[in-house]
Amino acid sequence: MTHALRLAALAGLFAITVTALADENFRCGKWVVSSDLSIEELTTKCGQPTSKESTTEDVLVRNRDTGLMTKNGETTTETWTFNRGTLAAPMVVTIIDGRIKSIERKR
Repeated sequence: MTHALRLAALAGLFAITVTALADENFRCGKWVVSSDLSIEELTTKCGQPTSKESTTEDVLVRNRDTGLMTKNGETTTETWTFNRGTLAAPMVVTIIDGRIKSIERKR
């Protein structure tokens, strides 16, 4: 691998890493919001999202004796979108069972 090709590969990895890190938080007015916040803190700082979507799925486990799958509960995934005006990309917050799991720029 040539030196130039190695540099290009490293630059690409760096860009991916910086993009991933940048998407872990965003600004709501004077606040910086991250996935470490509770849902209450998120809505206190940012208000209600522009849109919300929610899905609920069964959690299945295999019975050791019979080998059959049985329902062991439910998990709820919510997708909240925050529009931040014309100069900033909307942010999408994914919440699973009441906890923020990820924050991404909407593409």
